[in-house]
Amino acid sequence: MPLRVWSALSELQPGAPGLRALTVSEDQWRRAAQDMAAAGGRLVALWASGEDERTVPTVHAAFVADPGGLVLTLPIADRDAPYPGIEDLFPAAARMQRAMADLSGVHSTDPDTRPWLRHAAWPQTFRPLIDPPSLATTIGLAIDSYGFVRVEGDGVHEIAVGPVHAGTIEPGHFRFSVVGEKVLRLEERLGYVHKGIERRFTQLPVLEAHGLAARVSGDSAVAFSWAYCQALEGIADAEIPPRAAWLRALYLELERVANHLGDLGALGNDAGFAFGLAQFSRLKEQLLRASHEALGQRYLLDAVVPGGTRRDLGRVGIPLLRRCLREIEHEVLTLRLIYDEHEGVRDRFTGAGTVTSELAARLGLTGLAGRASAQAFDLRVDLPCEPYKQLPVNKIVRSDGDVAARVAVRFDELHESCRLMQRILDSLPGGPHLAPVRVPADGAVGTGLIEGWRGPVLVALEAGPAGSIRRCHPHDPSWLNWPVLEHAIIGNIVPDFPLINKSFNLSYSGHDL
Repeated sequence: MPLRVWSALSELQPGAPGLRALTVSEDQWRRAAQDMAAAGGRLVALWASGEDERTVPTVHAAFVADPGGLVLTLPIADRDAPYPGIEDLFPAAARMQRAMADLSGVHSTDPDTRPWLRHAAWPQTFRPLIDPPSLATTIGLAIDSYGFVRVEGDGVHEIAVGPVHAGTIEPGHFRFSVVGEKVLRLEERLGYVHKGIERRFTQLPVLEAHGLAARVSGDSAVAFSWAYCQALEGIADAEIPPRAAWLRALYLELERVANHLGDLGALGNDAGFAFGLAQFSRLKEQLLRASHEALGQRYLLDAVVPGGTRRDLGRVGIPLLRRCLREIEHEVLTLRLIYDEHEGVRDRFTGAGTVTSELAARLGLTGLAGRASAQAFDLRVDLPCEPYKQLPVNKIVRSDGDVAARVAVRFDELHESCRLMQRILDSLPGGPHLAPVRVPADGAVGTGLIEGWRGPVLVALEAGPAGSIRRCHPHDPSWLNWPVLEHAIIGNIVPDFPLINKSFNLSYSGHDL
C-alpha cells in the first residue's frame, strides 16, 4: 500500500505508538496526500509552526491508515507563496487551512480565503502565533463581510441562527437556506471566542502545560491531557508505570460514559421526552459523585499528569466504582428498552440526519458519529497504546447513519466502557502510579494521539529551550465532523436541527483555540 512506501522513508515519531514522521517537498506533499486518500487513509489534523518572522514556517498534516500513521512536514520556502492545498482530497482540510492562514499567515492554494478564526479580533495582517502581541490593536477594526454561499430559486429564503444561542452553549452561526421547512443547505461559521490557547502554551513550562491541555475542551479533559502527556513523555524518553497506564484508561472510559449519559438524556429531551433527560441526568450525577469520592474530582481535569496520574486509586475507590458501574449499567438497559419502545422517540430518531457510509468516507467522518455510519475506526483498536494492547476493545459499528444509529452507538459504547472499566479494576497492576519526567531537549518534537469519546484527539508538541514550549497544537475531532453536519441536515426540516446537532454533539470550544 502507498502508506508503506512513505513509511519506509520516515522515522518513528516520539509519542503515540505507530506514528512516523517525514519531511517532504511541495510535490511530495501532494503525492503523499493523494496516496493517503487512495489507500483509505484519514486526515486527523493540519497545523502550522514557525515561532517568528525569522524562522522558516512549516505546515504539518497527520494521517492514520493501515498499518499506522504518518505526520508529514512541509517547509515553506516563501512565506508569501501559497503551499498546495489538499481540500480536494480531504474536504475537512479546507477550514484547517483557513485557520492556519488566520493564525500563522501561511496560505494554501484553496480559493476559499475567507477568515475562519479572526472575526475582526485582530488586524488582517497580524499573525497571532508569529507576531508580538503588542502589534495586535483592535481599535477601529471593521467587522468582516463574510460571504455565505447563497442558494437561489423560487421560494428559497434564509434563516440565520446564532451566533448567540439560548442556554449555556458557546457561540456558532448557522445559516439555513430553506423552502418552507425543508433545508436545502446549511453553512456554519464558528470560532467566535478565540481564546489564544496555542499562544498561551508557549508561555508555560513544558512540564506544567498539561493542565491547559485538559481545558481545551472541558468534556474531553482526560483525552487532551493524556495526548499532551503522551507527546511529552515521548520526547522526554520517559516510561510511565504500568499502573499509571491502566489508571489513565480507567479515567478515559469514565469520561466516555459520563458524556454518553449526558447526551442520551439530552437527545431524549430534544425528541420531546423529558423523562429521558431526568433519568440520564440522575445517572450522570451518580457517576460524577462516585468519581469525586474515588478520585477527588467530578470532572477529571487534573487527573493525568506527566509521568502518570495525579493520585492513586485507593482500596475504598475500587468497590465504590464497581458498585456504581453495575448500577448504571443495569438502569441503562432498562432505559434503552424504554427508548426503543417509545413510538414518539423512535419516530424522531429514525431516518433523521442520515449520513450514508459513502458520504461519511468521502468527508472523513470520525469518532462515534463515523462508527454510526459504518466507518469502523477506533484508535483503541486500530492504533492502540498501553494498556489497550492488553485490553481488547469491542469496536461498536452501525451502518444506518441516522440519529437512531448514533444513539445506538452511544448505548453500546456505554456498556462496552463499563465492561472495560470492570476489567481494569480486576486487573489493575500494583506498583507506583507516577514516575519522574525530565525536561526534553530543545527542538524535540512529539505527537500524542488518543481516542477520546468524540474521536481522535491529537496534540503536537515542540519543546523550546530551558523547559519551555516552542509550539503546541491541540486538535479536536470536531474539526472533521462539523462540515459533515451541514450535509446531515439537508432534506430534513428546520425543527429537527437541534436533535440532529445534538446527535453529533461537536465541540465549539475546540475551534476557538
